[in-house]
Amino acid sequence: MENVTVKINGMDVVVPAGSTVLEAARIAGIDIPTLCYLKEVNEIGACRMCVVEVKGAKTLVTACVYPVNDGMEIFTNTKKVRDSRKRNLQLLLASHDRQCLSCVASARCEFQTLCQEYGVEDAGVYDGARNEYELDTSAAHMVRDNNKCILCRRCVAVCDKVQGIGVIGSNGRGFATSIGQAFEMDLADTSCVSCGQCIAVCPTGALYEKDYTEQVFEAIEDPEKTVLVQAAPAVRAALGEEFGLPIGTDTQGKLAASLRRLGFDKVFDTVFSADLTIMEEATEFLDRVKNGGTLPLITSCSPGWVKYCEHYFPDMTENLSSCKSPQQMFGAVAKTYYAQKMGLDPKNIVMVSVMPCTAKKFEVGREDQCAAGEGIADVDIAITTRELAYMIKRAGIKFNELPDEEFDNPLGVGTGAGVIFGATGGVMEAALRTAYETLTGSEPASLDFVDVRGTDGIKEASYEIAGMNIKVAVASGLANAKKLLKAVKNGEADYQFIEIMGCPGGCVNGGGQPKQPASVRNFVDIQKLRGQVLYGLDKANPMRKSHENPEIKTIYKEFFGEPGSEKAHHILHTSYVKRGVNSNI
Repeated sequence: MENVTVKINGMDVVVPAGSTVLEAARIAGIDIPTLCYLKEVNEIGACRMCVVEVKGAKTLVTACVYPVNDGMEIFTNTKKVRDSRKRNLQLLLASHDRQCLSCVASARCEFQTLCQEYGVEDAGVYDGARNEYELDTSAAHMVRDNNKCILCRRCVAVCDKVQGIGVIGSNGRGFATSIGQAFEMDLADTSCVSCGQCIAVCPTGALYEKDYTEQVFEAIEDPEKTVLVQAAPAVRAALGEEFGLPIGTDTQGKLAASLRRLGFDKVFDTVFSADLTIMEEATEFLDRVKNGGTLPLITSCSPGWVKYCEHYFPDMTENLSSCKSPQQMFGAVAKTYYAQKMGLDPKNIVMVSVMPCTAKKFEVGREDQCAAGEGIADVDIAITTRELAYMIKRAGIKFNELPDEEFDNPLGVGTGAGVIFGATGGVMEAALRTAYETLTGSEPASLDFVDVRGTDGIKEASYEIAGMNIKVAVASGLANAKKLLKAVKNGEADYQFIEIMGCPGGCVNGGGQPKQPASVRNFVDIQKLRGQVLYGLDKANPMRKSHENPEIKTIYKEFFGEPGSEKAHHILHTSYVKRGVNSNI
């Protein structure tokens, strides 16, 4: 690649041709502030926080979109630049709700951080009239508070470009501009899929998940209730970020320890039910292949993806695996098998899940998710990784000083195959490990199906297994899912098995994971670093195939009989709704 030399604050810097000023400054070790910019997603230069001086230019230029050329002289920290940035912050603050102490984003708000750095305490001469908005609390998973919105449009861009949904946008003009839905509809009345990617990129407290932590504390303190908790694989790959640990730190042992100290009666691992999902899903796949069932079979672990399919590809809901997600399977097992084994009344069990995903909050309320009987939900409360961090902090638990502990048994044992469910391609790889051995009676030469690994939006591969050519595909991020499914529908692609995750990179990048500022998101491959944690745990696990899990063998022997049995279908499988894009949720 051709390089050019630019001068930044008097220092010569060699950068790739075509770089923006923002990227060139980063190479020089200089961080230029941004609010609206998200690399390859929202490059609109709207917030004007990244302005710099360029010799020869008549005005300040926006570094996020301004390309460098050979010999360019750039100044990132002159008085003119600093004054302009401060003035922009004051203008934003003039129309901003300043209840920072009670804001969920306080101390992690990108806008607040910049105000502190530039000494902005109030709006100064720009203080005046402000619009007031009612909160949109209609959706199951999140709240929108436009009183704290700075109109950066990151959420709009992610919803449209990354997820391919576009249910939110700018309403009104000028001073009356706000972010919302068409015709001022409630979010719940749109085809929003609850993925939470808009929350993940919001630089303020304008978007946040519905907080159920008080309900969890109340359940724990109720002597009549047995409160069980399960933690998803991706949570252990990111929770440490909330406590200052580097991105990509494995906190599995501390996760179990912190949950135990919060007072849960039993602390379980969703990896167990990920293995259970593979047993059912692999059986379903082989049955469809052998008996002419609907193909391609598409995974059903991601509730954001499932809801997207119901809205945008309702004719393909027959392709969805009928398996419940690992979260719901775990709850179903807890309130049937486990309750029976321990002599507990399912009505007195509170099943809490800790998930990287805001769509799980919607999923717990879906129909056909009551294996123990009507009125007894498989999972009662779903909280995000962020909410768990809030609970740990409120409880005064010193997370980084905790010893590593194990999950409780039964239902606490998981294989490496179950762990990698949290990364894109992980479900596919786990299924292939079991399907290969089931079909051939022998172990594959390598358990690492590397063709389906990595953070590319769409991956495909084919494998010769027992004389059959099994063609598979993996997609993460719903815009990529749309491309893949259109190719299938148009006859341009032919697969037998497809994995789709609603969030780019899979659950490790879920809408409920710890938020990272744009200064990190734009230059660090967060998905890859978190995913490496899960692949490391898989590699270190002596059991790397779901069908090897002794607890899985026991539950089939004692309770279900065999994968795909009538009892398994009743408890572990579900149904879907053809919503269509014009129907209400």
